[in-house]
Amino acid sequence: MDECRHTEGIKHVTPSALGCEECLKSGSMWVHLRLCRTCGHVGCCDDSPNRHATKHFHATKHPVIEGYDPPEGWGWCFVDEVFIDLGDHVTPQNGPIPRFY
Repeated sequence: MDECRHTEGIKHVTPSALGCEECLKSGSMWVHLRLCRTCGHVGCCDDSPNRHATKHFHATKHPVIEGYDPPEGWGWCFVDEVFIDLGDHVTPQNGPIPRFY
């Protein structure tokens, strides 16, 4: 069974934006949102044109993201390439998130 070596680093975070932070600034569209569980950055998923969550990982090396719109109960570790069951440790949204797909 694949395991994540980074679960101890998962933090309770405050989401940085009500949508993909970079897409909101540039007027771009996204499909789904991902929340960095190290710093709270909200970025768009890899099905989105700009893939900002993955770009955030490459820039920061913050390993774990959470499926965020709505909170989906799972995480993904970029380093170990495994899904993580977050159980009751999901991050609530700060408010309504606009849809752009």
